[in-house]
Formats: sequence, structure tokens, C-alpha cells
Amino acid sequence: MKLYIKNMVCIRCKMVVKYELEKLGLQYTAVELGEVEIPDTLSKDQLDNLSVALKLTGLELMDDNKQILVEKIKTIIIGLIHFNDEQIKINLSDYLSEKLNHNYTYLSNLFSEVKGTTIEQFYLANKIERVKELLVYDELNLTEIAWKLHYSSVSHLSNQFKKMTGLTPSHFKNLKNKRRVTLGSL
Repeated sequence: MKLYIKNMVCIRCKMVVKYELEKLGLQYTAVELGEVEIPDTLSKDQLDNLSVALKLTGLELMDDNKQILVEKIKTIIIGLIHFNDEQIKINLSDYLSEKLNHNYTYLSNLFSEVKGTTIEQFYLANKIERVKELLVYDELNLTEIAWKLHYSSVSHLSNQFKKMTGLTPSHFKNLKNKRRVTLGSL
């Protein structure tokens, strides 16, 4: 039996789901972002108990096929940006169509209808959030960040960052450094 879980977007989420399954005495064969594979069919009580436990952690069982498909799109995009250093060899629309066995136009229309934004806007927003995260960690310079996130150049990254945040990457980084000094002097 496969269960689909909303808002499951990181490794910690996988740990939380495993913990909740074990706490309820439920066996599982796999826990991936957005999905859990359970060897047996769960009773209504077991599903209800799992649903309540997950809701308390900010996660949610899903049973609507459209919602599940939208979450799969989100999970694939988040995985590409946060957990995959290799650039996909085809464009994002073809990649999603291949992975999900659906026409991209259908995926795009469904995503926009459910989320109120386009797949492309979601993808770019997540890339910019990842750039912010990497800037805050201060382990990579802007050239390395651009390379890691598959931007064609530092200027392309900088232009997209400014367009979406209103700040240049260096200004964003300086704000973080100023805030750290201000908080440290309290």
C-alpha cells in the first residue's frame, strides 16, 4: 500500500514519518519524500491514527489524485534543487512529463489551478530560496553557487535574484552579516 504525504520536503520529514510509523507499530518498506510504502493494507483506525499523528507534525495524508500529483511535482522540483548536484539533461517540462507519465500541459494546468502559480515560478522561487540558504551558510562564493545551481553565469543568477527579491546577492549577504553583528552586540 502506498501512502502520499503532503508537506514532506526534507530529510527531517522522512525521519518524523518513520518515527510516527514506528510509534504506531506500523511496518514500512520505504519512506521517500512525499511517499510511504507499507506492506499491508491499513485499517480505517490505523489510517486515522496516522493522519492525526502526522497533522501534529505539520504533515498530512493525501487521498485526492490531483493533490497527490501536484505534491509529486513539488517533491521532484525540491529534490532537483536541494538534493541533486547533477544538472538534468533535458528541460524541466520534459523531465517532469517523463517522471510522472503525464503530458506537461496537463501537469502545468493542474499545478497552476491547485497552487495558484506556475511550475516555472515555483521552480525559480525554490532556486532563489536555495541561493539565499547557500549565501547564509557562507561556505560557497557566488560563482560556486551559480555553478552548483546550474546558472549559465553569475550575472544570470544575480539578475534573477534581484528580480525576485529586490536585492543583489551581495546586498542580501551584507544584510545577514549586519544583522548578526547587531544581534551579537545586544
